[in-house]
Amino acid sequence: MDCAPGGLGDWLADIVSGVPADPSEAEENDDSDGQSENEGGPANGKLQSRNAGGASSSSNSKPERPTYMLQHHPSQLSLKDRALNLNATNHTRIPIKPCTVPGYEQSGAGMGRIVRFSQPQPLLAIIDRIGLGLGNPKGFPIAIPQGKQASDMSISSVAICAGSGGSLFAGLGKSGNHDEDVDLLFTGELSHHEALAAIESGKCVITLFHSNTERGFLHSVLKPQLEQAVKDEWATVRLREKTQQRDMSEDYLEALDDDHVEIQVSEIDRDPYGVMISKAEL
Repeated sequence: MDCAPGGLGDWLADIVSGVPADPSEAEENDDSDGQSENEGGPANGKLQSRNAGGASSSSNSKPERPTYMLQHHPSQLSLKDRALNLNATNHTRIPIKPCTVPGYEQSGAGMGRIVRFSQPQPLLAIIDRIGLGLGNPKGFPIAIPQGKQASDMSISSVAICAGSGGSLFAGLGKSGNHDEDVDLLFTGELSHHEALAAIESGKCVITLFHSNTERGFLHSVLKPQLEQAVKDEWATVRLREKTQQRDMSEDYLEALDDDHVEIQVSEIDRDPYGVMISKAEL
Protein backbone atom coordinates (compact mmCIF):
# COMPACT_ATOMS: atom_id res chain seq x y z
CA MET A 1 0.00 0.00 0.00
CA ASP A 2 2.95 2.35 0.56
CA CYS A 3 4.07 1.85 -3.04
CA ALA A 4 0.88 1.05 -4.96
CA PRO A 5 -0.86 3.45 -7.35
CA GLY A 6 -3.95 4.62 -5.49
CA GLY A 7 -2.36 3.58 -2.20
CA LEU A 8 -1.31 5.56 0.86
CA GLY A 9 0.84 8.05 -1.05
CA ASP A 10 -1.92 8.98 -3.45
CA TRP A 11 -4.51 9.10 -0.65
CA LEU A 12 -2.40 11.63 1.25
CA ALA A 13 -1.75 13.54 -1.97
CA ASP A 14 -5.51 13.66 -2.56
CA ILE A 15 -5.95 15.20 0.89
CA VAL A 16 -3.15 17.76 0.46
CA SER A 17 -4.63 18.83 -2.88
CA GLY A 18 -8.26 18.84 -1.64
CA VAL A 19 -10.53 21.80 -1.03
CA PRO A 20 -12.83 22.18 2.01
CA ALA A 21 -16.47 21.94 0.96
CA ASP A 22 -19.97 21.91 2.39
CA PRO A 23 -21.03 18.35 3.33
CA SER A 24 -24.11 18.73 1.13
CA GLU A 25 -21.80 18.76 -1.91
CA ALA A 26 -20.63 15.27 -1.06
CA GLU A 27 -24.18 14.05 -0.46
CA GLU A 28 -25.46 15.60 -3.70
CA ASN A 29 -22.84 13.64 -5.65
CA ASP A 30 -24.13 10.30 -4.43
CA ASP A 31 -24.64 8.02 -7.48
CA SER A 32 -23.63 10.93 -9.71
CA ASP A 33 -22.13 10.33 -13.15
CA GLY A 34 -20.44 13.73 -13.14
CA GLN A 35 -16.69 13.85 -13.57
CA SER A 36 -13.94 16.05 -12.22
CA GLU A 37 -10.41 16.52 -13.47
CA ASN A 38 -7.60 14.59 -11.82
CA GLU A 39 -4.62 16.52 -13.13
CA GLY A 40 -1.42 14.63 -12.61
CA GLY A 41 -3.04 11.99 -10.41
CA PRO A 42 -2.10 8.34 -10.55
CA ALA A 43 -4.72 7.65 -13.18
CA ASN A 44 -3.86 10.89 -15.02
CA GLY A 45 -7.44 10.90 -16.26
CA LYS A 46 -10.90 11.63 -14.87
CA LEU A 47 -12.66 10.53 -11.73
CA GLN A 48 -16.35 10.03 -11.18
CA SER A 49 -17.59 12.01 -8.15
CA ARG A 50 -19.43 10.07 -5.50
CA ASN A 51 -20.13 10.54 -1.82
CA ALA A 52 -17.69 9.91 1.00
CA GLY A 53 -18.82 6.34 1.40
CA GLY A 54 -18.49 5.61 -2.31
CA ALA A 55 -15.46 5.58 -4.54
CA SER A 56 -13.94 7.13 -7.63
CA SER A 57 -13.63 5.17 -10.85
CA SER A 58 -10.67 5.96 -13.05
CA SER A 59 -10.67 5.53 -16.78
CA ASN A 60 -8.05 2.75 -16.71
CA SER A 61 -9.50 0.68 -13.85
CA LYS A 62 -7.05 1.83 -11.19
CA PRO A 63 -8.03 0.98 -7.60
CA GLU A 64 -11.02 3.10 -6.60
CA ARG A 65 -10.70 5.92 -4.10
CA PRO A 66 -13.29 8.31 -2.69
CA THR A 67 -13.64 11.77 -4.19
CA TYR A 68 -15.21 13.36 -1.11
CA MET A 69 -14.27 12.74 2.50
CA LEU A 70 -16.19 13.52 5.64
CA GLN A 71 -14.76 12.17 8.88
CA HIS A 72 -12.93 8.99 7.94
CA HIS A 73 -13.63 6.96 11.08
CA PRO A 74 -16.98 5.19 11.74
CA SER A 75 -17.23 6.78 15.19
CA GLN A 76 -17.11 10.23 13.56
CA LEU A 77 -19.72 9.74 10.86
CA SER A 78 -22.28 11.87 12.71
CA LEU A 79 -19.91 14.86 12.61
CA LYS A 80 -20.73 16.41 9.26
CA ASP A 81 -19.79 20.02 9.86
CA ARG A 82 -17.40 20.14 6.92
CA ALA A 83 -16.32 17.90 4.06
CA LEU A 84 -13.19 17.74 1.92
CA ASN A 85 -13.40 17.63 -1.86
CA LEU A 86 -10.35 15.45 -2.43
CA ASN A 87 -7.93 16.10 -5.27
CA ALA A 88 -9.65 19.37 -6.24
CA THR A 89 -6.61 21.65 -6.68
CA ASN A 90 -4.72 21.57 -9.97
CA HIS A 91 -1.39 19.85 -9.47
CA THR A 92 1.03 17.25 -10.75
CA ARG A 93 2.37 14.35 -8.72
CA ILE A 94 5.19 11.84 -9.07
CA PRO A 95 6.66 9.16 -6.79
CA ILE A 96 9.71 10.20 -4.77
CA LYS A 97 11.26 6.79 -5.41
CA PRO A 98 9.66 5.28 -8.54
CA CYS A 99 8.98 1.57 -8.62
CA THR A 100 11.61 -0.46 -10.49
CA VAL A 101 9.66 -3.73 -10.66
CA PRO A 102 9.49 -4.78 -14.35
CA GLY A 103 6.16 -3.81 -15.87
CA TYR A 104 5.33 -1.20 -13.23
CA GLU A 105 7.84 1.53 -14.12
CA GLN A 106 5.24 3.74 -15.83
CA SER A 107 2.31 2.87 -13.56
CA GLY A 108 2.75 5.68 -11.04
CA ALA A 109 3.84 3.14 -8.42
CA GLY A 110 6.61 4.08 -6.04
CA MET A 111 7.43 5.21 -2.53
CA GLY A 112 6.17 8.61 -1.44
CA ARG A 113 4.78 11.39 -3.61
CA ILE A 114 5.84 14.86 -4.68
CA VAL A 115 2.90 17.17 -5.33
CA ARG A 116 3.42 20.41 -7.27
CA PHE A 117 0.59 22.92 -7.32
CA SER A 118 -0.13 25.00 -10.40
CA GLN A 119 -0.56 27.97 -8.04
CA PRO A 120 1.08 28.42 -4.59
CA GLN A 121 -1.19 27.45 -1.69
CA PRO A 122 -1.28 29.12 1.75
CA LEU A 123 0.30 26.86 4.37
CA LEU A 124 -2.72 27.42 6.64
CA ALA A 125 -5.02 26.15 3.87
CA ILE A 126 -2.97 22.96 3.54
CA ILE A 127 -3.03 22.50 7.33
CA ASP A 128 -6.83 22.85 7.21
CA ARG A 129 -7.09 20.23 4.44
CA ILE A 130 -4.92 17.80 6.36
CA GLY A 131 -6.98 18.30 9.50
CA LEU A 132 -10.20 17.60 7.61
CA GLY A 133 -8.79 14.63 5.74
CA LEU A 134 -7.31 12.97 8.80
CA GLY A 135 -10.40 13.20 11.00
CA ASN A 136 -9.96 16.56 12.76
CA PRO A 137 -7.16 15.67 15.20
CA LYS A 138 -6.81 17.87 18.30
CA GLY A 139 -3.42 18.98 17.05
CA PHE A 140 -0.23 17.88 15.34
CA PRO A 141 3.39 19.09 15.17
CA ILE A 142 4.35 21.74 12.62
CA ALA A 143 7.84 23.19 12.05
CA ILE A 144 8.51 26.38 10.07
CA PRO A 145 11.74 28.30 9.41
CA GLN A 146 12.83 30.61 12.20
CA GLY A 147 11.61 34.17 11.85
CA LYS A 148 8.58 33.06 9.82
CA GLN A 149 4.89 32.79 10.71
CA ALA A 150 2.67 30.01 9.39
CA SER A 151 0.26 32.65 8.10
CA ASP A 152 3.05 34.12 5.94
CA MET A 153 4.05 30.87 4.24
CA SER A 154 2.97 29.77 0.77
CA ILE A 155 3.57 26.25 -0.51
CA SER A 156 4.21 25.32 -4.13
CA SER A 157 5.37 21.73 -3.60
CA VAL A 158 4.97 18.98 -1.00
CA ALA A 159 6.94 15.77 -0.37
CA ILE A 160 4.67 13.11 1.16
CA CYS A 161 5.45 9.87 2.97
CA ALA A 162 3.06 7.80 5.09
CA GLY A 163 4.54 6.57 8.34
CA SER A 164 8.14 7.71 8.85
CA GLY A 165 9.55 9.85 6.04
CA GLY A 166 13.12 10.52 7.18
CA SER A 167 14.98 8.03 5.00
CA LEU A 168 12.82 8.72 1.95
CA PHE A 169 13.19 12.50 2.25
CA ALA A 170 16.95 12.30 2.90
CA GLY A 171 17.86 12.18 -0.78
CA LEU A 172 15.64 15.02 -1.95
CA GLY A 173 17.65 17.68 -3.74
CA LYS A 174 20.97 15.94 -3.08
CA SER A 175 21.44 15.11 -6.77
CA GLY A 176 21.02 18.72 -7.80
CA ASN A 177 17.71 17.85 -9.46
CA HIS A 178 15.42 20.86 -8.91
CA ASP A 179 12.40 18.64 -9.54
CA GLU A 180 13.11 17.05 -6.15
CA ASP A 181 13.24 20.32 -4.20
CA VAL A 182 10.07 21.00 -2.18
CA ASP A 183 8.62 23.59 0.23
CA LEU A 184 6.87 21.22 2.65
CA LEU A 185 7.60 17.78 4.11
CA PHE A 186 4.41 15.94 5.13
CA THR A 187 4.77 12.65 6.98
CA GLY A 188 3.90 10.76 10.15
CA GLU A 189 7.14 11.33 12.01
CA LEU A 190 10.52 12.97 11.47
CA SER A 191 13.47 13.07 13.85
CA HIS A 192 14.56 16.22 15.68
CA HIS A 193 17.67 16.68 13.54
CA GLU A 194 15.84 15.92 10.29
CA ALA A 195 13.24 18.58 11.13
CA LEU A 196 15.98 21.09 12.05
CA ALA A 197 17.76 20.46 8.77
CA ALA A 198 14.50 20.98 6.89
CA ILE A 199 13.59 24.33 8.44
CA GLU A 200 17.19 25.56 8.18
CA SER A 201 16.92 25.02 4.42
CA GLY A 202 13.67 27.00 4.31
CA LYS A 203 11.24 24.09 4.30
CA CYS A 204 8.18 23.54 6.47
CA VAL A 205 7.38 20.23 8.18
CA ILE A 206 4.04 18.68 9.16
CA THR A 207 3.98 15.41 11.11
CA LEU A 208 0.82 13.63 12.24
CA PHE A 209 2.30 10.76 14.28
CA HIS A 210 3.23 7.60 12.44
CA SER A 211 0.02 5.63 12.06
CA ASN A 212 -2.29 8.65 11.88
CA THR A 213 -1.07 8.98 8.29
CA GLU A 214 -2.19 5.42 7.60
CA ARG A 215 -5.30 4.44 9.57
CA GLY A 216 -7.78 6.68 7.74
CA PHE A 217 -6.85 4.90 4.49
CA LEU A 218 -8.22 1.66 5.91
CA HIS A 219 -11.77 2.97 6.25
CA SER A 220 -11.82 5.50 3.41
CA VAL A 221 -10.19 3.45 0.66
CA LEU A 222 -9.28 -0.12 1.57
CA LYS A 223 -12.57 -1.10 3.22
CA PRO A 224 -14.77 -0.61 0.12
CA GLN A 225 -12.11 -2.28 -2.05
CA LEU A 226 -12.02 -5.30 0.27
CA GLU A 227 -15.80 -5.46 0.47
CA GLN A 228 -16.06 -5.65 -3.33
CA ALA A 229 -13.24 -8.20 -3.62
CA VAL A 230 -14.69 -10.44 -0.90
CA LYS A 231 -18.19 -10.10 -2.33
CA ASP A 232 -16.97 -11.19 -5.76
CA GLU A 233 -15.07 -14.14 -4.29
CA TRP A 234 -18.03 -15.18 -2.14
CA ALA A 235 -20.31 -15.08 -5.19
CA THR A 236 -17.90 -17.38 -7.04
CA VAL A 237 -17.74 -19.81 -4.12
CA ARG A 238 -21.53 -19.82 -3.69
CA LEU A 239 -22.10 -20.56 -7.37
CA ARG A 240 -19.51 -23.34 -7.41
CA GLU A 241 -20.89 -24.97 -4.26
CA LYS A 242 -24.48 -24.83 -5.47
CA THR A 243 -23.57 -26.68 -8.67
CA GLN A 244 -21.89 -29.54 -6.79
CA GLN A 245 -23.73 -32.82 -7.17
CA ARG A 246 -23.83 -33.77 -3.51
CA ASP A 247 -26.15 -33.65 -0.54
CA MET A 248 -26.04 -30.45 1.52
CA SER A 249 -27.62 -29.63 4.84
CA GLU A 250 -30.35 -27.00 5.08
CA ASP A 251 -28.07 -24.79 7.15
CA TYR A 252 -25.35 -24.93 4.50
CA LEU A 253 -27.81 -24.16 1.70
CA GLU A 254 -29.13 -21.25 3.73
CA ALA A 255 -25.59 -19.93 4.12
CA LEU A 256 -25.04 -20.19 0.38
CA ASP A 257 -28.16 -18.08 -0.21
CA ASP A 258 -26.75 -15.26 1.93
CA ASP A 259 -24.79 -12.80 -0.22
CA HIS A 260 -24.14 -10.32 2.59
CA VAL A 261 -20.53 -9.23 3.03
CA GLU A 262 -19.24 -6.82 5.66
CA ILE A 263 -15.74 -5.57 6.39
CA GLN A 264 -15.23 -3.92 9.77
CA VAL A 265 -12.49 -1.45 10.69
CA SER A 266 -11.39 -1.27 14.31
CA GLU A 267 -12.51 1.79 16.27
CA ILE A 268 -10.23 0.84 19.17
CA ASP A 269 -6.88 0.57 17.40
CA ARG A 270 -5.08 3.93 17.35
CA ASP A 271 -1.67 5.57 17.24
CA PRO A 272 0.12 5.17 20.59
CA TYR A 273 0.65 8.92 20.78
CA GLY A 274 -2.11 11.40 21.57
CA VAL A 275 -2.13 15.12 22.31
CA MET A 276 -2.77 16.32 25.88
CA ILE A 277 -4.25 19.81 26.05
CA SER A 278 -4.28 21.90 29.22
CA LYS A 279 -7.80 22.68 30.47
CA ALA A 280 -6.66 26.26 30.90
CA GLU A 281 -6.23 26.47 27.12
CA LEU A 282 -9.74 25.20 26.33
